[in-house]
Amino acid sequence: MAKKTPATMAMEKSGKPFALLEYQYDPDAQSIGLHAAQALGLPAFQVFKTLMVQAGDEAVVAIVPSDRELNLKALAAAAGKKAATMMKGPDAERITGYKIGGISPLGQKKRLRTFVDDSALALDFIVVNGGQRGLQIKAIAADLMAATGAVAAKIATSD
Repeated sequence: MAKKTPATMAMEKSGKPFALLEYQYDPDAQSIGLHAAQALGLPAFQVFKTLMVQAGDEAVVAIVPSDRELNLKALAAAAGKKAATMMKGPDAERITGYKIGGISPLGQKKRLRTFVDDSALALDFIVVNGGQRGLQIKAIAADLMAATGAVAAKIATSD
């Protein structure tokens, strides 16, 4: 597996510390995020999934814990839009430059506004996709936010 992806290079360029984690990607897994957490031996609330969303007329990135769902109304409000919908897979791949299952909030073709669920701020570290299926980036939430320009907001469903 190549460990140099646009995501890992963006993290290196940020100057923030991070670690790479690898696992055996299962294309048939019901939930990629939950599968990654289990394969890495990490709690699901610490492994975040990257979701591509159409908020009004704007493509945005939502980063939420893999054991929770994105609250589209909350994301729309955070983005200052009336509504938000999940982006179709082919559109997400075209906009980000990544394949489904390997979409990272880092190193996308174009920098999009990014929102991370505020639960990340209470954790010692979070894990996000490293830009390739089976590759994850582990870092302090504030460092990932700085590298992506993300804003924290309550965008995940409540437990």
